[in-house]
Amino acid sequence: MEHYDIAIIGLGPAGATLARLLDSDLKVIALDKKQQKGEEGFQKPCGGLLAPDAQRSFIRSRINLPLHVLANPQIFSVKTVDLQSDIECNYQRSYININRHAFDLWLKTLIPDSVDVHHDTLCKRIKKEGKFYRISFEEDGSTREIFARYIVGADGANSLVRRTIYPQHTIRKYQAIQQWFPEKHAQPFLSCIFDNNITDCYAWSMSKDGYFIFGGAFPMKGGREQYSTLKQKMTLRSFVFGEAIKEEKCIVLCPSKWSDFVCGKDNAFLIGEAAGFISASSLEGISYALDSAEILANIFNEQHIAPNAAYLKRTGKLRRKLFGKVIKAKILTSAWSRKLIMKSGFADIPLA
Repeated sequence: MEHYDIAIIGLGPAGATLARLLDSDLKVIALDKKQQKGEEGFQKPCGGLLAPDAQRSFIRSRINLPLHVLANPQIFSVKTVDLQSDIECNYQRSYININRHAFDLWLKTLIPDSVDVHHDTLCKRIKKEGKFYRISFEEDGSTREIFARYIVGADGANSLVRRTIYPQHTIRKYQAIQQWFPEKHAQPFLSCIFDNNITDCYAWSMSKDGYFIFGGAFPMKGGREQYSTLKQKMTLRSFVFGEAIKEEKCIVLCPSKWSDFVCGKDNAFLIGEAAGFISASSLEGISYALDSAEILANIFNEQHIAPNAAYLKRTGKLRRKLFGKVIKAKILTSAWSRKLIMKSGFADIPLA
């Protein structure tokens, strides 16, 4: 079996960024569920807004977004609706509206040829054997195995790498549900919706390339019914739905305590949402995926003797920032404090 220095599981924003930034003298393999191009196969269900922190990551790398990953229109205000207090406000926001699938595929094209990339591939098993990890994956209908000295979990909310190295670890989860409808609103808009009677998280809508996307993060049990109830409520507020063209679902993590952020151990590493690096107040994760990948790439490129300890230390600032989002989420999801903030007219209400 082939031996590699580093195996990256997952090529979303976190994995693709790490693969792009690693030095070419490292022998790297990357396994990804998505196909190399086209609309077939796995796609990440995601509203698709690029937050300012994510934009700054591309500035540091001197990378510009190509036109084909941008979505129409670009909207710079968010309609925030609190159904419990019956307050509606508009807030300025500097998000970039993107086609998330096109964005993910574009990030993969930036990976250098020195990385051995395997598309449309499913990682099935990870086992520590001595100083190496034995990794089994399915490709083209057959099972292959390789060894890697280091393994990086960039495989999202349901990370196999995290479940392997932290079998007892639990973190709060929601089911994110969103549907796509033909856009029928006279004026396209973004929205952020709160209703503690439906969910203790939040819901969203956005206009994108002729479609109207409506979604939210709901409890793992009964979430589909809660989604339907919220749709009915928003119909009374002039949201126009019609017949859904498609529905998307996925698990989304929502950290609620410091121990929810897990960086890895024993030469295994977690980046992006696999590490719990996602904002509890907005569920925005691309920014932290890019930042954590950049931190880990620098550690590998500097060839640290104890890379796990270095990664834990260097992500301290990022984890503290994310813990601040946990505190912010407690404020925003409390009906009385949210009402007070929105009435003041100066809230930092999230949408991602």
